[in-house]
Amino acid sequence: MELTTTTPLPAHGCIETQVVGNVLLIGINRPAKRNGWTPEMFRQLGEAYTRLDDDPSLFVGVLHAFGDHFTAGLDMPAVQSHLERGQKLIPEGLVEPHDFGKPGYRRRTKPVVAAVKGICFTVGIELMLGADIVVAGEDCRFCQKEVQRGLMPGGGATLRMSERAGLGNAMLYLLTGDEFDTPTAYRLNFVQKVVPNALVLEEALAIAQRIAAQAPLAVTATRLNAIKAVEEGPAAAVADFAAISKKIFASEDWAEGVRSFVEKRPAVFKGR
Repeated sequence: MELTTTTPLPAHGCIETQVVGNVLLIGINRPAKRNGWTPEMFRQLGEAYTRLDDDPSLFVGVLHAFGDHFTAGLDMPAVQSHLERGQKLIPEGLVEPHDFGKPGYRRRTKPVVAAVKGICFTVGIELMLGADIVVAGEDCRFCQKEVQRGLMPGGGATLRMSERAGLGNAMLYLLTGDEFDTPTAYRLNFVQKVVPNALVLEEALAIAQRIAAQAPLAVTATRLNAIKAVEEGPAAAVADFAAISKKIFASEDWAEGVRSFVEKRPAVFKGR
């Protein structure tokens, strides 16, 4: 599945969105520069993630990229002054796409599937690890190379790589800046599914649509409870079970789920 942009592309790139049913496609669109990130792109990404969370008709997001590559990382000349001044690339109050609880930002509630292909460096790895499920092409090139540029990864790599792969495996790539391939990313639990390059977006959308067919309130509750278990421990997640169930049992979707079971038909959920 390949998408083409229908509007003139600004030199600083853009984030292009498209609605497919209840799924929001969020496209990184600066292929001439290997989707190198500019301040404008970061702002638009935050706006797109906020739209996903706020629009009741949208149930799942798919983060993907135009062109042959997911992203080569930051466009350093474009972001250098922002970084040196400590200026935020994403305005406060929006949903923070890396999703690790950054002060001043909202955390995402709805699921996101990342579709990764070609080069996926630095912020690309951090954005895919901030998603819930990652579909990758067979021959991706991954690299968390901040140490090669005098930086520390600031988008969640130091948290998520250790969490998924163990501290030693994370240090191997965080401290050397070495590249690794798709089979390695799959082995280290950074990627959940590997498909031929041409099918990356198609497979990510198919997964998103399967999620979107489920009860949205239950999906959100399940996602947030699983994340809470990882971040705060099993006891914190278990402590929320009763309150979550009470809210779900009062929803229209719960009643529809019971009716569909009795009537032996697929449920039609509304997210209410």
